[in-house]
Amino acid sequence: MTVNRTASTLVEVPRGLAGVVVTDTEVGDVRGAEGFYHYRQYSAVELARTRGFEDVWHLLIHGELPDAERATAFAAETAALRRLPDEVRAALPAVAAASGRSGPLAGMRTALSLLGAAQGFRPVYDIDADRRRADTVAACAAVPTLLTALYRLGKGLDPVEPREDLSYAANYLYMLTGSEPDPRRARAVEQYLISTIDHGFNASTFTARVIASTGADVAACLVGAVGALSGPLHGGAPSRALDTLDAIGAPDRIDPWIRARVLAGDRVMGFGHAIYRTEDPRSRMLREIAQGFGGPRVDFAVEVERHVERILAELKPGRELHTNVEFYAGVVMELCGLPREMFTPTFAAARVVGWSANILEQAADSKIIRPVARYVGPVAPVVVPKAA
Repeated sequence: MTVNRTASTLVEVPRGLAGVVVTDTEVGDVRGAEGFYHYRQYSAVELARTRGFEDVWHLLIHGELPDAERATAFAAETAALRRLPDEVRAALPAVAAASGRSGPLAGMRTALSLLGAAQGFRPVYDIDADRRRADTVAACAAVPTLLTALYRLGKGLDPVEPREDLSYAANYLYMLTGSEPDPRRARAVEQYLISTIDHGFNASTFTARVIASTGADVAACLVGAVGALSGPLHGGAPSRALDTLDAIGAPDRIDPWIRARVLAGDRVMGFGHAIYRTEDPRSRMLREIAQGFGGPRVDFAVEVERHVERILAELKPGRELHTNVEFYAGVVMELCGLPREMFTPTFAAARVVGWSANILEQAADSKIIRPVARYVGPVAPVVVPKAA
């Protein structure tokens, strides 16, 4: 879209750019009316059910699913990049201490900047496509190491060094806990990670692309995306959805608790989505994973979902409000032993790959993203008053 600054009329768009097409992409898409989304030409949910994280990472970065030989080579390439440069490792205790109660995601903004400097990342404008791709792979491989180290340092524990013989998801859990994870739980986390790698032009993805359009380096693009993700309206809801389950507490409290919140105009965390007008396909898959584990927590979550959807249909007729990815994501991550303060960082450990694919795509276009704003302040110019 082009706006002529000399024209008397600007192009009017909805608040939040809702529904505005700003570019073309081959990375993926969300078809909200159908309850479907995809990475390149493949169903994202089918990929999560049938492939490993590294395969989908290869698809997003290289544009194709790897055959067996390439899959093995790519997994080895990325695993070898998990260890941090010495200067970054040395700085992490101070970063963790400074982050304090803000947690690992806040610390990762600083740590990613340090990583980019230590790795010698150059502006994407000044390097070729292969170098850009290599920078994104190096950053993505290091993110789980950064996040888990910051978490453990914040708890007074030593970081756990990565292992190259474990998959991306299993190694993430290993570095977080210090114990090799149960394969079933590692696979559940892997499926969650795959399902959240990319999801259209959300706020963090758009932020990454805006920064990439300036020609900045990969680390700068990713830091901006992390900042956008840290907002509670974007990536901060999985733990809040569990907080809702805790606040309700028992089946006989579901109806009065939910009705009171809805009638007060409060948002019920874990329900509703900006794009989907039907059930979120990610939520459907994660519900199935949770039910595979079973237990009172899962049964209660399913009962809460059923009651909330009924109450929302009654009190907000005509609106399709269902569980979104955050509701069952919290349940699954809790079942797999992740602490709540690591829910959103875990989301970032997946989304960093989707951001990278979008950064690479944007970097191929030399046009900077530069919209305009309509000024609505006092009429200018006004004579500047003399200083007293």
